[in-house]
Amino acid sequence: MSQLSKAISIHPYFKINEGRLEDFKKNIADFISRTQTEDKCFYYDFSYCEEENIAYCREAYEGADGILTHLENVNGQIENALTMSDMIRLEIHGPAEELAKLKEPLSELPVSFYEHVDGAKF
Repeated sequence: MSQLSKAISIHPYFKINEGRLEDFKKNIADFISRTQTEDKCFYYDFSYCEEENIAYCREAYEGADGILTHLENVNGQIENALTMSDMIRLEIHGPAEELAKLKEPLSELPVSFYEHVDGAKF
C-alpha cells in the first residue's frame, strides 16, 4: 500500500493582525524549521494573500499519527501565531479511517473534516 493512500492534508488560514506581518513571517520560519525534522511530512509551505492579509499553510502527512506528531511538534509556534492572528478556517482532508482517529484528539479545535471520495484514487 502506498504511503499516499493514508495521506492527510491540513488547511489552516490565518487572518494576520494589523502591523504583525513581519512577526508572523518570523514565526513561519520557526514552523518550517521544526517541521523539517518530521519524517511523516510530505510537504509543508505557506502562502500569503496581501489583499486580504491572510496566510495559508499547505501541508500533508502520512496518516493521523503524522498529523498528531506534527501538532505536538509545533504547538509553541501555533500558540505564538495565535497571538498575532486569528485562525479563520481549519480544514483536514483525508481518508475516513484516518480522519476518525483525529476527531477526538482535535475536538477542541474549530476544524471541518473532509473525507476523500471513494474511487478518486489513482
